[in-house]
Amino acid sequence: MTTSTRTFLRHAGEMLLAMVLGMLLIGPVWAYLVPGDLLARPDVAAGTMATGMAVAMAVWMWHRGHRGGAVAEMTAAMYLPFLVLLVPWWAGLLPAGAVLPAGHLLMLPAMLLAMWHRAAEYSAHRARPVRSGAAAVLNRWPTAFALLVTVDQMVDPRPVPAYAMLVLPFGYLSIGAVRGTLRPRRVLITQLGGLGAYLLLVLAATVASGDLALSLIGAGWLAHAGWDVWHHRRDAVVPRGFAEWCAVVDAVIGISVLAVAVA
Repeated sequence: MTTSTRTFLRHAGEMLLAMVLGMLLIGPVWAYLVPGDLLARPDVAAGTMATGMAVAMAVWMWHRGHRGGAVAEMTAAMYLPFLVLLVPWWAGLLPAGAVLPAGHLLMLPAMLLAMWHRAAEYSAHRARPVRSGAAAVLNRWPTAFALLVTVDQMVDPRPVPAYAMLVLPFGYLSIGAVRGTLRPRRVLITQLGGLGAYLLLVLAATVASGDLALSLIGAGWLAHAGWDVWHHRRDAVVPRGFAEWCAVVDAVIGISVLAVAVA
C-alpha cells in the first residue's frame, strides 16, 4: 500500500470518526431545542442528525486546512442522502422507518465520492499550523466534550447513586495500570489511598439518608475534580486530556447533586 493510499484511508477514517462524534455529542442538544413530537418526524430527525455530523466534519476539516470547496462538498454529502430518501417519503412511497437507516448507509459512499473527487488533496494533505486563539480553543477540546456529555445533568440536575463514585478511583487505577504510570511505589500507594477514602465515603453515603447522603455524594465528586486538576497540572498517572475531561465532568456532577440536596 502506497503512502498516498494510507493517507487517503486515514483521512476517510478521520471523517467517519468526526461524523459519529458529531452525531453523538451534538445530537442530544436537539432534545432541548426541538419539541419531542416534531423531532420524531423523519425529516426533522434527519435534518438534525445531518447538521450535527456536518458541523463536526466542518470543524475537523478546517483544522486539517481543507479549502472551502472541499468542506462544502463534504457537508452536502451529509444532507443529500437524506434528501434523496425524504422525497419519496413525502410522496408516501417510502415507510418512515426506512429513512434514517438508509440515509446513513448512503452517506458512506457519498463521503467517499466527495473524497475521490479531490483525491490528491486527501492523499497528501497535512494539518495547517494553528495559532493564538484558535489553538487555545482546540486545546480545550476535553472541556468542550465534558460539557456536551453532561448537558443533561446541567439542565435537569438529579441524584447520582453513591456507588457510582467508585468509578473515580478505579478509573485512575485501571488507566495507570494499562499505561504503566503507577510507579514508583508511592504513586500506587497514593492511588490505593484514594480508593480507600472513596470506599469509606460510599459507605457513609449509603448509611446516611436524604440531604446528608446527597451532600456527601456531591462533595465526593467535587473533591475528585480537585484530584483531576492536581494530576492534570503534573501530567501524572492519566493522560492530561482525560484529567481535564474528568475534572469538568466531576465538577458538573458534584455541583448538580449538591443543588438537588439544597433544593
